Amino acid sequence: MTLLGTDPGATALRELFTKLLDFEEVNRYVTGMITAVDVSYDFGEGHELLGRRMRDVQLKQGRLYELMREGRGLLLDRTGRLSVAGWTDRVDHVADGSEDVDVPAVLLRPDGHVAWVGEDQQDLLERLPRWFGTATG
Repeated sequence: MTLLGTDPGATALRELFTKLLDFEEVNRYVTGMITAVDVSYDFGEGHELLGRRMRDVQLKQGRLYELMREGRGLLLDRTGRLSVAGWTDRVDHVADGSEDVDVPAVLLRPDGHVAWVGEDQQDLLERLPRWFGTATG
């Protein structure tokens, strides 16, 4: 709100902020704060993506964030062999071999944070209840 002010202090601060954004490192830092891409939760040991917010990658069906618009979990599966049967009322499954994703599969929470990385169906089935409750049917 301070940056929106019209007093001399706000104007000076806005000019300084504008100049700082010319620096790539500052721009990357501010963008990370605004988009939450730099937020990382401690989900325990595992792949470096675990707990981080997945970036908005281009997939065959469209952009990742567009596919997550409904506020559901998402299994992004490059292998085409995995299943979220029992959780289809809460988790979408997108089989996509996009090269923008360099892991076999990721399970994303509705907020876009990576809850699981891998390619083992049994391992996935053990992780799904933690984030999406008990399987149905």
